[in-house]
Amino acid sequence: MMFSRQLMAGGKLESSDTEHKLRQDKVHRISVSLPKSLTMKLDEIVAEGHYRNRSHAITQMVRNNFLDQQYQRRGSQVMAGTVTLVYDESRPRLRERLIHIQRSHIDTVISSLNVLLENQHSLEVLQVQGPVDTLNAIVQQIKACKGVESCKLALTTIIMPPIHKKEDEEHGEY
Repeated sequence: MMFSRQLMAGGKLESSDTEHKLRQDKVHRISVSLPKSLTMKLDEIVAEGHYRNRSHAITQMVRNNFLDQQYQRRGSQVMAGTVTLVYDESRPRLRERLIHIQRSHIDTVISSLNVLLENQHSLEVLQVQGPVDTLNAIVQQIKACKGVESCKLALTTIIMPPIHKKEDEEHGEY
């Protein structure tokens, strides 16, 4: 990763150049209170072998959250990613509104995959690339639609290469 966030003594956040620095950071012990149901779920994923222990699980989750938050604030930087949404397809005109949002950002929404779920619901994954501000605006437009039950943006700094060049660009003309 190009950057990460690290938790410093006293709870102060500072930017660092690499995730490697975060891993080498000295451990600072803190106390966390969680609802019993979350503690039980945490213990389940540790027992399943996804993490070495509770501390490792919480560290990874906090690190990933910081990275997600950092990506969301990248403004005009072009990034690639996915928008994953679940919606109630029985809502009148919802599908039409979602298609309208995608078409109005046709230069940013690269493709979409729609999976039919149970109980009149659909899971849709949009492959997107563009300025982070534009990607966040698309997510906000989707979230504003009644019947959309969840919508999440996942980003990466590695972008897709241009798929096609205009014929004039290939000959040096614009």
